[in-house]
Amino acid sequence: MTLETVSQNRSHEGVQSVCRHVSRETRTAMTFSVFVPAHEAGARLPVVWYLSGLTCTHANVTEKGEFRRACAELGLVFVAPDTSPRGEGVPGDPAGAYDFGLGAGFYVDATQPPFADNYRMWSYVTDELPELIAGHFPVDAGRQSILGHSMGGHGALTVALRFPGRYRAASAFSPIVAPSQVPWGIKALGGYLGEARSAWRRHDAVALIEDGARFSGFLVDYGGADQFLTEQLRPELLQHACTQAGIPLSLRCQAGYDHSYYFVSTFMEDHLRWHAARLAG
Repeated sequence: MTLETVSQNRSHEGVQSVCRHVSRETRTAMTFSVFVPAHEAGARLPVVWYLSGLTCTHANVTEKGEFRRACAELGLVFVAPDTSPRGEGVPGDPAGAYDFGLGAGFYVDATQPPFADNYRMWSYVTDELPELIAGHFPVDAGRQSILGHSMGGHGALTVALRFPGRYRAASAFSPIVAPSQVPWGIKALGGYLGEARSAWRRHDAVALIEDGARFSGFLVDYGGADQFLTEQLRPELLQHACTQAGIPLSLRCQAGYDHSYYFVSTFMEDHLRWHAARLAG
């Protein structure tokens, strides 16, 4: 699989790269970023996957996430894909809205026209991109973890619940925990997967837990001043589901913080240290 290096910069003695390739899943060019800390020749490093939220590309966390110093210290590879396919002919929201289509792939494989041809973000982030990273970067496939923000928090939780043996840790900032029950998710899941709500449950963390999916435990932070908290995020639903299922959940309300990358960057190092402790050995 051919990989193009778009940019490469030294940071904290490691290398921050932005790369592009033609995706077999989305049938478009896809761009992602990867930070590789300094390491001994031949070493294989644990890898943290980061899934971004609505309207974002790989660039938001790469430029605003403030993860490199911690990753350099902890020896973590940090990978951030885009949030949707892009390019000529890729359909977006018919009304041009921000919460569906371009920049809003919701980490599902669409089954509905005209989105089914390109919107295969589930297979991209769980299959194709890991294969590509393993072939080009010094990662240890036995030590993986995943985190995300907002729509990407939804993605991180559902990926972890569907692949509990692959990831040693999963955390989220302000995740959409029950997309089947909130406006963003109802629009996206209906548009990509159709009206049969039984298909939505495989992409809804709360529904997955209700249906028997389990994971070793989650760390979730959300801002007490998040403007989307009560209508779109609904963290109390995840708390109830985890309590009923016996899944350890550290759910923390951070007073005064909103939904932005000011919030994410503030607690990024804390999350990475939590991941590193579970990726050790």
